[in-house]
Amino acid sequence: MKVLVTGAAGFIGYHISHRLLSDGYSVVGVDNFDPYYDVDLKKWRLDRIEEVSDPQRWRFVNADICDGKSLGEVFDSDQFDYVVNMAARPGARHSYNVPESYFNSNVTGFFNVLEQCRIHNVRHLVFASSSSVYGCSQNELLSTDDRTDSPVSVYAATKKADEILASSYSAMFGLKSTGLRFFTVYGPAGRPDMAYYKFTDTLVSGGSIQLFNSGLCRRDFTYVGDIAEAVARVLSVNRENTCSVYNIGSGSPCGMLEFATLLARKLSLAGLLPSGFDLSRHIEKLPMQNGDVLHTHADTSSFERDFGFVPGTGLDQGLGRFVEWYKEYNNN
Repeated sequence: MKVLVTGAAGFIGYHISHRLLSDGYSVVGVDNFDPYYDVDLKKWRLDRIEEVSDPQRWRFVNADICDGKSLGEVFDSDQFDYVVNMAARPGARHSYNVPESYFNSNVTGFFNVLEQCRIHNVRHLVFASSSSVYGCSQNELLSTDDRTDSPVSVYAATKKADEILASSYSAMFGLKSTGLRFFTVYGPAGRPDMAYYKFTDTLVSGGSIQLFNSGLCRRDFTYVGDIAEAVARVLSVNRENTCSVYNIGSGSPCGMLEFATLLARKLSLAGLLPSGFDLSRHIEKLPMQNGDVLHTHADTSSFERDFGFVPGTGLDQGLGRFVEWYKEYNNN
């Protein structure tokens, strides 16, 4: 089976590509090396894939999904059984600054992927959505049955648009698709703009981290290896329905202050912070930010029912793996 993974040099795309290759799939990775964050990290991820992959089952193409012609050439070069679309411009807060770039990458680019899947009769499209689509929902447990028509960021709006577009292609053309609403993904080789990575950089350099809403926001942190497992499960099960959306989260929300405390402990154990480090002296508490939500908590019961899997990597283990990677990557 051959899979096209867009955004293969990105955080989640890298882990998914690695997992699918280890499962025996042939994978073609696509990425455009967008300089939203350090391109060297993206190249590092690809180097790690190439080190462990059979060259007959792995190929990388430098292409942008926003360029319909270039993307069409990628699809013309192979017959893909599956497409996993992880290419997108991430970050809810940043979408306030450059909304047009989010629309181009996340809506126009996704439309191009849908079109190529339709033209080339792809069996199944799996694509990344986000917990951001729930907006400022007052529900304690976020279910895919909840309304998602009040996004509070352009990023969230683009992800909801992707779900609607996929549904329309299913209805009109019979394109089978599965959208996965990821909840605050973290882990090794992550994005430097994400909170846990920024916290680490800041604390290691002796600075103070910023906790919005005084650290009272709660997030359903999900380990990236569990995300890759979820995608692998979706590809391995042949379900009859043509369009579905699922939550992928740990189901165990954690307060940001508690999260930062655990991270600091892991950094101390790894020798990246001094023994007895006093985190309270390195915290700046700030008000809520535009695009932020108070809490996220994933109802994953439908995914467990249909695919027999619930993310099970706890924060203690997951953050430990991230800190080990961070120390090695930065040669600390």
